Amino acid sequence: MEHAQTSSERPAGEETGTAAETGTGTAAETAVRPRAGRRTVLLIAGAAVLGVLAGTVTGYAIQYHREPTPLPPLAQQKIDQPKPQAPNESTSSRSINANRWYKTDDDLVKTLIEAPSGVEVRNRGTESPDEFSADFYKEPGSGLDSQLRNDIRRIARLEWAQDDRNFVEVRLFQYKDRSGADSYQHAHRYMSEKDHAGNAGKDLPGVPAEYGHLWVDSAQRETEGYLPTKSARVVARRGDIVMDIKYMNNRGVIDEKDIVEIAKRQWERL
Repeated sequence: MEHAQTSSERPAGEETGTAAETGTGTAAETAVRPRAGRRTVLLIAGAAVLGVLAGTVTGYAIQYHREPTPLPPLAQQKIDQPKPQAPNESTSSRSINANRWYKTDDDLVKTLIEAPSGVEVRNRGTESPDEFSADFYKEPGSGLDSQLRNDIRRIARLEWAQDDRNFVEVRLFQYKDRSGADSYQHAHRYMSEKDHAGNAGKDLPGVPAEYGHLWVDSAQRETEGYLPTKSARVVARRGDIVMDIKYMNNRGVIDEKDIVEIAKRQWERL
């Protein structure tokens, strides 16, 4: 009886072992398949990277052994440049550093036009900002302050009289930068008032509209005991320089072509 009970029962280890073997085999098969798939993907990716690197290296190697492609010839084979000079008693910082200078860095008076032959030149040279302000503005102090705020560098002036009838003033104003010149150029809206030209003026022929303007008085100015007068004015800017030209006739007659011709000549020198 005791023996029958013992023989009829299977050891727990055997049952567990059988189930474990069956279950373990299935789990192992399932676990191995994803690992093999990931390994395949990594191999393919690595091969692709190696292929790109190999192609890049091959391209560089081919290019390295090729003869360089010559550049097309320059249109101007030789560019004239001032020759450097060793400093001595006849040279200056300008001549030594010629390639670093702009034309407008030279004496500004040299940029003024030449007065026509046969006229009386009354003034040609530099003018200080305070001299200009005292001569030009109704309130010289405010005018000078405006010029200094705009970073005025220097002023050149040319004045002549022709036949005691036509009187011309040409001024060049050079500022530290274009913003100062632009400020002076566009500060003449008052020209449309009756005490000045009395009209809005018009664009200066031959100059871009935003850079030059011309005013001719709408009417003569008459003062008892004096000849009638009429004036014209041009204000134009190129870079950091503004040219301001006044033309006055003391017979009350203005030919617009005359001031336009003067302005054209001066513009071309800037």
